[in-house]
Amino acid sequence: MFRVSLKINDRNKSPKFYLACFILLLGYTVSAQIQTRPVVEGGRGSFGVQDSLSAQSKESTDIKNLKNLDAKIEDYLIMTYERDTTYLDTSLTIQKDYKFNYLRRDNFGLIPFSNLGQTYNALTHDFENTSVMPEFGARARHYNYMETEDINYYRVPTPLTELFYRTAFEQGQLADSFFTVNTSPQFNFSIAYKGMRSIGNYQHAITSTGNFRFTSNYVTKNKRYQVRGHYVTQDLFNEENGGLTDESVTNFETGEDEFLERPILDVNFENAENILIGKRFYLDQNYNVFNKVVKKFLPQTLNDSTSKSRLSVRHLMSFEDKYYQYTQSSANTGFYGDAFKSRSLSDKATIENFYNELQVDYYNNVLGNIQLNVNNTNYNYGYNKLVVLNGSTIVNRLKGNVFAAGGKYSKRYKGFRLNGEAGINISGDFEGNYFKGMAGFNLNKDIAASASINHSSKAPNFNTLLYQSDYINYNWQNNFNNIETQQVGFKLKYKDLVNLAIDYSTINDYVYFKKDETSQQVAPFQNDKSISYLRAKLESEVKFGKFAINNTIMYQNVKDDNNVLNVPEINSRNTVYFASHLFKKALYLQTGITLNYFTKYYMDAYNPLLAEFYVQNEREFGDFPRLDFFLNAKIRQTRIFFKLEHLNASFTGFDYYSAPTYPYRDFSIRFGLVWNFFL
Repeated sequence: MFRVSLKINDRNKSPKFYLACFILLLGYTVSAQIQTRPVVEGGRGSFGVQDSLSAQSKESTDIKNLKNLDAKIEDYLIMTYERDTTYLDTSLTIQKDYKFNYLRRDNFGLIPFSNLGQTYNALTHDFENTSVMPEFGARARHYNYMETEDINYYRVPTPLTELFYRTAFEQGQLADSFFTVNTSPQFNFSIAYKGMRSIGNYQHAITSTGNFRFTSNYVTKNKRYQVRGHYVTQDLFNEENGGLTDESVTNFETGEDEFLERPILDVNFENAENILIGKRFYLDQNYNVFNKVVKKFLPQTLNDSTSKSRLSVRHLMSFEDKYYQYTQSSANTGFYGDAFKSRSLSDKATIENFYNELQVDYYNNVLGNIQLNVNNTNYNYGYNKLVVLNGSTIVNRLKGNVFAAGGKYSKRYKGFRLNGEAGINISGDFEGNYFKGMAGFNLNKDIAASASINHSSKAPNFNTLLYQSDYINYNWQNNFNNIETQQVGFKLKYKDLVNLAIDYSTINDYVYFKKDETSQQVAPFQNDKSISYLRAKLESEVKFGKFAINNTIMYQNVKDDNNVLNVPEINSRNTVYFASHLFKKALYLQTGITLNYFTKYYMDAYNPLLAEFYVQNEREFGDFPRLDFFLNAKIRQTRIFFKLEHLNASFTGFDYYSAPTYPYRDFSIRFGLVWNFFL
């Protein structure tokens, strides 16, 4: 067996923390010219909540003049990828505490690794899918990778700055700085940088990540033409140690004092690292061909009616260049098996993805909203080498063009909502299709319900179809069937007290990673039996004066003859807290305790070479509580967060793991803030 390879030049990393400080200074310099105005708390959630403003609310908050110094908090608009509009929220709620983390979103259903910025093990899976193309792979590196759907756009009456800061572990920090301004009522731009570095408590576990975002949006004065876009660069770097050795696992679980100094615990290797780097340019243009309002005069026996119709054409374009690389100074054959060479190992997978979509959107207040679209994806995934293994040649590239078509429909009538969308690949090497439908209705002003259905057929991820490595057993080329999923769901909401969500999925030809029985190394496999997966999630909050109890409980049941989809049966988060205004409402205080818990199950293991989790059915993990004490405060537009994480670590047993051989975090003290500046 032999291999032909070409050298690839590394890409330089950006100075993350300094850029974050520069953006903060830029915003502060502008906003410090005038004393910050008090801001009324409004909305729910955080920067980019999901609830959309109604059409009436949008009209009432339209910015007429940027020189108006009486702008309200509702004037600071945030527009999502789906064109939903929300506004800035500076309130302090329990949801803000849940979102004050590395990902800046509620991470219920995920358990983080010991160091900030490493990865997360999933305690639940959602098989709803509206994509017809395979994903890149290295999914463990993608939790903090900002996709197109994660980027927001803004419209503000005055310059706005936001600073997010949180302490990390052992000589590190996490900072996310954001600045946006409207240079005119028509044009806005924003610039942001999220930088993080943390050494961690275990050997060879340094993490360093950066996410740079620049957005802009423009609308003509007559509002017929709108254009928005973003440029994003991201680098997510991790040192990898392969987890604790078998002897260190035993020493960790004893809880003896000498092993509480985590750096003395041996790890499997200290000479490897991986990195995910991506750059993306995105453009979204929309032109309103016509927007008509026609009043029809009917016979006197009937009321007059108004017909509203709108026709628009939209063009989406995205170009993304991404690569994942694993490097190791010398081969660890005991951990990964035999290698082609003994030193300077380097595996690098790249993808270039160029996407174009053309949409025609017609709206009529009687018929509803109808959208038709066609799109093209030009992809180029692979490596710069050919591998000949056991007489077979493994190709170095998967590339081609996929043309697809689809459509969407939505209609609202009084309290009834109907949404549907579908897509299908009509040419190219990858077959795929999906359908999604949702019907919702308001039973009354307090109760809302919805039902949904989703079908998907999609090729598995690129790294399961083709992979090349300096380690011999990590070279493969597969021709898997599409993964077929069907999901039905139901949601019920009662005021702000109870949210209930239930979904049931069936998965056929599921593709997963596990250890090969012969080589004992991780490889992709396709399941030959159907999997049934039921989830039920209940969220509730009950208040007693200034005290409140917030609960999130998820029940899961899997019927899987091959045991390739493992999740805990119960996953819960329970918070008891006190909240009140103090000092003549100059300060808003929030303090309490949160308990996180999940039942024992065969937790997925982590493979650092692939940056993927794989199935293991040898040992169960879980059944350990995690208690966090928090003390949060809001002073004007500043939210301050203080937390004692996993305060019960020393007295409930050292059996807590994020993945096999990867311990969860010990007790730690964390603090930080979110600070908004307004001109």
